[in-house]
Amino acid sequence: MAMMPPAAADEGNPTAISINATLSTIVSPRMVIINTNDQHHSVNQQGAALTPQQPLQQHGIECSLHTLPKPLLREFDHVFGQKYNTNREIVVGGSKSQLVELLAIPTNQHAREDIVGVGIHIEEEKDRLLRVFMAFASEFCNKIRSLGYWSDFMDPCSGLPMLTPDCNKVYSEVDGMEVLLGYRTYDAGFCKILT
Repeated sequence: MAMMPPAAADEGNPTAISINATLSTIVSPRMVIINTNDQHHSVNQQGAALTPQQPLQQHGIECSLHTLPKPLLREFDHVFGQKYNTNREIVVGGSKSQLVELLAIPTNQHAREDIVGVGIHIEEEKDRLLRVFMAFASEFCNKIRSLGYWSDFMDPCSGLPMLTPDCNKVYSEVDGMEVLLGYRTYDAGFCKILT
């Protein structure tokens, strides 16, 4: 993974991001470059068969770091229960207690296709976006957990936690983006859409 500083938003530049900061923002949105090897595809975008020598593909994922404001602390309690959020203090070194600070890292990606459409190429793009996110989130959480901290990420398909057992409450990513990044939403039937 490589981290790039924020670039100004530009429709012609898929790695450019818009800067959305709120009072909870610790690190403003920036692009992280993920290298993946997409060998499991039968063909690439040009229709050529992929071989084991296929070079690594670079994908951008926008990330920012935030403290959890009260609405998201309630959402955290709803999804994970009190087990990971009890009085927000932990014992350090066997005697002293330290205040636990919960942090969130919302992510966004630039789609190469209009994913509202239909077709095989749209489904392949959705799969690519899912693979990039899962690679990023798995690696990130594994590194955090290896340092002795708790970490989890949400399955974008179900809204359920991926690593914490016995959680069956759904996290609303749209509400999280609204609170953490200040995005506006509008209702489209039973769905909330980010604007």
